[in-house]
Amino acid sequence: MRIVIAGAGIGGLTAALSLHAAGFEDVTVHEAAPEIRPLGVGINLLPHAVRELTELGLADRLAEIGVATAELAYFNRYGTPIWSEPRGLAAGYAWPQYSVHRGTLQMLLLEAVVERLGPDSVRSGSRITGPGDEDLLIGADGIHSAVRAHLYPDEGPPPWNGLVLWRGVTYGEPFLTGRSMIMAGDGTQKFVAYPIETGERTLINWIAERPLDGEAPDRGNWNRPADLTEIGRHFADWRFDWLDVPGIIAGAETAYEYPMVDRDPLPRWTFDGITLLGDAAHAMYPIGSNGASQAIIDARVLAYALAQGDLAAYEELRRPATTALQLSNREMGPEVVMKLAHERAPEGFDDIEQVIPHEERAEIAASYKRTAGFDPASLSERPSWSVDRSAAS
Repeated sequence: MRIVIAGAGIGGLTAALSLHAAGFEDVTVHEAAPEIRPLGVGINLLPHAVRELTELGLADRLAEIGVATAELAYFNRYGTPIWSEPRGLAAGYAWPQYSVHRGTLQMLLLEAVVERLGPDSVRSGSRITGPGDEDLLIGADGIHSAVRAHLYPDEGPPPWNGLVLWRGVTYGEPFLTGRSMIMAGDGTQKFVAYPIETGERTLINWIAERPLDGEAPDRGNWNRPADLTEIGRHFADWRFDWLDVPGIIAGAETAYEYPMVDRDPLPRWTFDGITLLGDAAHAMYPIGSNGASQAIIDARVLAYALAQGDLAAYEELRRPATTALQLSNREMGPEVVMKLAHERAPEGFDDIEQVIPHEERAEIAASYKRTAGFDPASLSERPSWSVDRSAAS
């Protein structure tokens, strides 16, 4: 079976590794960019995605490039705690959660693909816009997918919700546990920070978010440079006892602007030898740290379904799950606790229990884990998507 993958991002490269592990030998990855470079900033890999990369034999390499997240904590815009929870192994998972540089992860996956599938398995400067003579074309070519556009030519640009993200990295002092991921805000304006390198110096990945006046430029372009002074102006008074937000922003060498866009859920991914994966199938708001993780899971399920001779099973399992997640992220997912805290106590509070009771906060967190597929108990109990190589043809 000849399989062509459009896109050498995290989803496309994981798909190549997964298909090879399932016994498919004729797999090539085509990347439109003339050179694959480690672009981007930080992302998070949740335990369900780390499980899949572990089963692909990448656990040790992943541990070398990632920071194992110890906790996730939410605060209001004054730095007062709203909710915190352990993450990864500390939360009882069998797999850690990692914060990593997106480009470093992509290079790790690329190296593994070349090692296992051969040096000709990834072809840069090769844009795929539609089917050729392959048996299966997998569109893993991102939010501006040419393969998706071939299937849905009238869709248009990604819809924008009026918010802009600014993203950067800064060397700074460790905060809280030293391996904490924090989100502070009021439901409209938000600041996120977490370390992606620790050791002699801590490299902090950060995201600043707020409404943008006017029309969003370059929807879906992660690499549009932004003005650090302008960003800092909006967060000038966000100095907490444990984190200096304007100092972190000012300490970056550069930052990138990205309008918050996604894609509407599709009624169908698979047509006559073509299917979609990752952002090409279900681009979602960067809420709940799920974009890359869901692409990795897509890749594993797709390889499993193909090895069983049942491509339809891939979409039957993944499309409803990712549709629910896309819609949840449009409602702010677990980050809604910041919005609720602001609505109920806009000037701040002394006792969060009087604002959002513990039971309500806990259910918001647990509900999102169920929707996104990383509820601790169900993740541990779920059978593996690894397959016997001899099952593939």
